[in-house]
Parts: sequence; structure tokens; C-alpha cells
Amino acid sequence: MKNKPYNVTKINLLTTLLSLTLSLLTIGVQADKKFAGIVSAATPEATAAGIKILEQGGNAIDAAVAVSLVLGVTEPAGSGLFGQTVMLVQLGAGKKPFVIQGTTYSPNDIPKQVERTQLTSGHTSSTVPSTLRVLDFAKRKFGSDDISWADTLAPAIGYAKEGFVVGPFRHRSFRNSTIALSKQKSARELFVRADNIPYQVGDVFQNPKLAKTLQRLADNGAMDFYRGNIAAEIAADMKKNSGWITANDLRQFPEPKIVAAIQTNYRGYDVYTLPPPFGGWVVLQILNILETSPNSILDADDDSRRLALLDAMHIGHSTRRYDPVPGFHDYHKDIATKISKEEAKNLLSTYHLNRGGETTHFSIVDADGMVVSATQSIDSYFGAKVAHPTLGILYNNYMQSFRLVDDGSPYVLAKRQMPLSSMSATIVTRDGVSQLVLGSPGSARIISAVAQITSHWIDIKAGIKSAVDAYRVHAIPNNQAYIEGESISAELLLGLAKRGFDLKRPAYGVSDSQYDPYFGGVHALANEREGWAGAADPRRDGTVGIAYVDRAN
Repeated sequence: MKNKPYNVTKINLLTTLLSLTLSLLTIGVQADKKFAGIVSAATPEATAAGIKILEQGGNAIDAAVAVSLVLGVTEPAGSGLFGQTVMLVQLGAGKKPFVIQGTTYSPNDIPKQVERTQLTSGHTSSTVPSTLRVLDFAKRKFGSDDISWADTLAPAIGYAKEGFVVGPFRHRSFRNSTIALSKQKSARELFVRADNIPYQVGDVFQNPKLAKTLQRLADNGAMDFYRGNIAAEIAADMKKNSGWITANDLRQFPEPKIVAAIQTNYRGYDVYTLPPPFGGWVVLQILNILETSPNSILDADDDSRRLALLDAMHIGHSTRRYDPVPGFHDYHKDIATKISKEEAKNLLSTYHLNRGGETTHFSIVDADGMVVSATQSIDSYFGAKVAHPTLGILYNNYMQSFRLVDDGSPYVLAKRQMPLSSMSATIVTRDGVSQLVLGSPGSARIISAVAQITSHWIDIKAGIKSAVDAYRVHAIPNNQAYIEGESISAELLLGLAKRGFDLKRPAYGVSDSQYDPYFGGVHALANEREGWAGAADPRRDGTVGIAYVDRAN
């Protein structure tokens, strides 16, 4: 198929309609049209790009590549070309979901003496990126022949060149990071207005440097980023700024592997998610602990449910911190124990009641039942807070995930190691047929958001919009409980006190309402009574869209 011109004017019109009307969509019946797919993504522009690819004859993987690239342009705080992307894929009904393992890696040349500040920001804080290798691999292995690699880049090129309208969440992201971004000339020129104030709601944000880079990738292929002229420019910038990534790191970056998803069964549903180094096993452990409670505790969005969620989250996050998996390669035996039903009972019986990250996620289902649940990130808001001077890209800061003291965990800083990640893309099936597709940004809150929305959809049975819109909770191992919502009841306060929890409210500076992005940004699809329905998290700027094609096609 020839590369089709991408009409950005039409896209912007569609984007406006999406942002106004598509917080929830369900497949409808149209006499002259048939369902081609459904997309839930973190920006309306990304949703529009996915819908366009599906309507051009692409499958869920083709749409996923386009959505991923547009997110890197239109939600630059959350992801980009120098980030990490992981996909959980189900090729159709009756087929087991699998993972396209897209971890990043630490560089080969790390000094013997490293300070913590070197891992949190600046050129030294970046791992070797995986995003383009994952997208290229997925497209080659599972994409449709009807859509070319250049077709999937066209939407992102258009938005980078012509711009997009800044939404409320993206304005708050710019606002929260303006001071940090202003410290480096290249980042300031890209992401701070010329008058030194944050981009406002309604402003048009453009990145012409990134548009040129994306066009080069469309013309020359993804490997230009790892072995071509783009790679040489990245290596030169790293060397100039004392970064640790070299041309060899980029050239030797391995092709992504397909690995088995890990799974549990929750109240008759099979739940598949990401294995280590990702956080999916903690999601499964939390669900197993929740399953020990009678359904009557969890089947209403009330204080009893919130307290049960906090108990399960506290146990799961404590296990992750104090009893981590011994390694990110040979983890199968240990994971089997950690996500077993018996382990959930043991953990609950010994649980004594008295005693900062950013990402983006999207979900896609096509007409043939192919499902993609993808999470991608540059780690913190705007990653390393430094940008390449000519390529228009931000570096990630995944190096902050490593520990400097050898505590026996697999998280210790070393060369060519995978960083710890909370990514927990999830697919829920019943009798082999996909029923729920979801994931979230939000560092450790990814795990909490995915677990509680999965439980909400299964236990409360109020639909995917209700599950995503519900106020959330989060607990961490040092007995801190985070509660979202307008008010906290006396019953909930008493329950927190009995458990020894300290009540916390997030203060990240990116919320202007009781819905706080601290608790995630879930973009989910669910197979409900009338067909596939989608929900975009009200904490972000995302939307849901449905693709249709003529029945004659």
C-alpha cells in the first residue's frame, strides 16, 4: 500500500469531536458500516490516529504503532522515542496473550563511583531506549501488509509539524515541570514558551525538530535510530554532555523477545499481565488476596471495599519491596509461588492490621479480535529533563530505578541490566475470549490502579466507565494510605486508624480537581452486553474512539 497523505486539518476536526464526546463509547449498529476496532488512548490525537489506521485497513498492531508514536508527540511528559515500550498482545480468541518484552537496559560504560543525582536527571540518567525497536518488531511480525511503516508514522509527523491543541492535563504537566525544563537550553526551547511561561490550555504546541526526525525514520526505517545517522547524533550529544550511552550501546541493543505472560484466575476470569522486571506479578498477588474476601465486601464502591483494597495493596507492595523476585531472567519458580492462591492466604494470615513517576497507556481491539495492551514511558514527567539539541527528543531517566547499595535484589546498578518497572498492562479473558484490556501510568500506582479497576469491573459489574471513574486508593509499605475523593467518612478514618495507616493526600501539582493523575491514567476497553466499550481516564486528556469501515469492504 502506498504511503497515504495525512490530512491534519481533518484529524484536528476529528480530535475536537473526540475530546468532546468520546469519554465512553460502545459499538453501535450502523446499517452501512461495520465495526473495525476500538481505541482508548491518553490524548485525543493518539486515539484519532489509531482510528484512522484501523479504517485504512490496518490491524490492532498497526494502530498501536501509530498511537504510540503520536503519544510521544502529543503527551511528551509521558513517553517518546527515547523511552521504553512493552506490549501485551492477544492475536485472537482462544489464543494466549504474550508479551513483546521491551525493557530498556543500562549502558555498558558506567563509572565505578556514581552519585544518586546522576541517576535522576541529566544525560547520565538515561537507559538505552527500546520504544522504536519494539514498534519496528511488532509491525514486522504482526502488522498488516495493507499499512506501511511510513503510514504508521504519518500521523505523528503531522502533529509534530503542524501542532496540537494543549489540553488541561497536558497544561498541568508543562506547568509542573517548567522550572526543571528551563535549566537546559534545548529542553527549554522545545517545551517552554518563548515568554518563559508554561503552555496554556488552548495553545498550539509544535515540535518541528521532532517532525524532521520522524520523517527520517519514515524514510530510513527504525534502525536509523540505533545504527544510522540518528544513532551517531545521539552518541555525539551523549559524549559532549558526559552521558554514558555510546554508539555501541545503541548498535548492540537486542531485538525484543516474545515472552510468556503470567496469569492467575480471579473469580472465573483469567488475568494475564507482564512478568518481571515489570509489576504485573504484584497485580496478580493483590487480586489473589482480594479473592479471599467474600464478594459482598467488594461488590459495592464503599468504605468496606476501600479498606479491603488498602489491605491487599499494602501486602502486595510490601512483598515487592521486601521480598522481591531474585532475578529478571530465571524468575518462573519464584513467580509461581508469589502468585499462587496458597501464598495469598499465607500473606493475609500473617498480615498484622495493627502495626514519583509518569507513563502512558493505551488499549486497542480490532474487528478480528486482536488485542493490544501497551504501556510506554520515559519514567518521570519529561524524563531526564534534557533534550537532544536537533532531534527534538527528550531522554528518559530510567537509571533512577537502580539501587546503588547491593541489597541482594536484582535492582542493583550494573551494566546492561533491566531497570525495575511498575508497568502492568493486562488482558482479562473468559473461555479464551478477551473481556477486559487495561493498563495505567503512575509509577507504583500503576499496580494499584490496574488491580482495583479489574476488581471493580468483575466484582461490582457496573461497567468499564464506572470502574475507571471511581475514586481510587493506594497504599505503600511504610503504612501510608492515599485516598482520592471529595471527602473521607468517619468509618473510613476509623478503619485507617485501626490498621495503623497514616492518611496522605498527593501534592504533585498536576491536579485541579478531586480526580488526581497521581492515581493513574487508565485507558481501558471491556467486552460488555452491547459489545466493546471503552473508557478514558478523567484524570487525563484521553479519549475513546470506534473505527468503522464500509460493509462492502
